[in-house]
This record gives sequence, C-alpha cells and structure tokens, in this order.
Amino acid sequence: MARSIRVIVLTGNGINCEMETAHAARLAGADQVDIVYLWDFASGKANLAHYDFLCLPGGFLDGDDLGSARACAIRMRHTMTPSGRLFDQIRRFVADGGLVLGICNGFQLMVKLGLLPSLGGDPGSQQVTLTWNDSGRFEDRWVHLAVDPESPCVFTRGLSQLELPVRHGEGKIVCGEFASVETLLERRLVPLFYIDPATGRATTDYPANPNGSSHGMAALCDPTGRILGLMPHPEAYLHRTNHPQWTRAELPVQGDGLALFKNAIEHLRSGQ
Repeated sequence: MARSIRVIVLTGNGINCEMETAHAARLAGADQVDIVYLWDFASGKANLAHYDFLCLPGGFLDGDDLGSARACAIRMRHTMTPSGRLFDQIRRFVADGGLVLGICNGFQLMVKLGLLPSLGGDPGSQQVTLTWNDSGRFEDRWVHLAVDPESPCVFTRGLSQLELPVRHGEGKIVCGEFASVETLLERRLVPLFYIDPATGRATTDYPANPNGSSHGMAALCDPTGRILGLMPHPEAYLHRTNHPQWTRAELPVQGDGLALFKNAIEHLRSGQ
C-alpha cells in the first residue's frame, strides 16, 4: 500500500497565504492537508509528529511591525505544548526526516528560528538574516530564477528555471561570518538564484533581483536538502491563469510553482 502523505500548513497571527499553499499541496498529491493555527499546538490539538511536511506560508506575521517574523520566532521558541516546547517539537520533526517549506514570511521565520542554513554550531542559533530590500520599498513583481542542479534541495530536483512572483519588503539575504556567502555557495545551499532573463545569469541588478541579495540568492536550503526557504511565492503560480500574461502568451497548464510541491510529495512517497 502506498504511503499516506500528510501536510500541515501553519496559519494565524497575520499569515494570509495558507489557502493557496494548502491548495498547492493537494494538487501535488498529498493525501491529507490540514491548515492549523499556531495556538492549536499549545492546546494539544495539533502535533507535528502526525505529519510529514510542514509548510510555513507567506503573509504579514504580526504586521511585520517588529521586523520580518521576529515576533513569531520568539513566540515559537517559547510556546509550551503538552509534549514540551513547540520549538523542540519542530526540531524533532526535522530530525525524523520531515520536510519544511518556508515561503516569504515563512522563510524569514525559518532563518530567525535558526532552521536555515543550519551549518552546525549551537542548534537553532540564527546564522543569517533577511533585511530591507535595497530599493527601500515593497516589491510586487514577477522574477526569473535559475536552479542549481548540484544543490541537495529535494524541492528543486530536475528543475532548471522558474518564473514566480515576489511580494516582499524585507527579502535581502545577509550573511555573517559563520555562514558566509562563500560557504553557502561552496556547499551548494543556494538552490535558486534571481537571473537576468535576457542572459540567464545570476544578477544583483534591479529589478531582475528585487531585493539586492548578493550573487542573486533567492533561497536557502539546509545540508540535508529537506528544508527550503525562498522569497518568491510558488503557491501563487499553480495554473496558467495565475500568470499575468495568460491571455496573451502560450503557457503550460501547470504553473512553475507546483513543481516544488510535487517534488516534495514524490520525495516523501519514495521513502528516501
């Protein structure tokens, strides 16, 4: 009998892309997809041990009033559940082979929690951050992305280029001494790069790179490849009608974003 794949999608406290993210998981073939409020963990109504794939959608956690996902990261580190701290539950989920996808604000949450890039040292310590776009404003546009074929990321396997929308004010990846840009690139932990569509090369030039991230970095994964955070929104391009040129251009029925979710479900079904 085929393995049943269970997906949990976090919502609450300002998250506003949970419906699209859950829809993407269902389209990708998940057998069970539950949208769960953060406080359901505290009450014991939800437990990550019952799931295979955790999605942290985009949105405006706490209105971004205290910085991108900072307040929620503190909340998740200290929220108590019947089985202990929620953060410890997340760490057990990852250690047991679960997949985690963080999109936009969800990506910001992951780096604040220390889930990415997870290069060793103190478990859960923050090693990079995401800060204000170089443009100094919220960017809402479509971008072109190249995939690193040598990345361990399970979400991007077999893909080469993607076109997805971005909508963020704080998307610039900034590294520190421990997790330097050179280290991330050397270890192939940057699975997606913003590219100039005319040349196909990674770029820091605006607007092809909407936030100014060094080397065109648009995403990070951990060394296992099972944890991915990205600023572009794959859940926002699941069908050709999601694309702004769908009435004027010849586009495939499946939107580029769905491939990331399909890869995740396929990986879990394979039991790798």
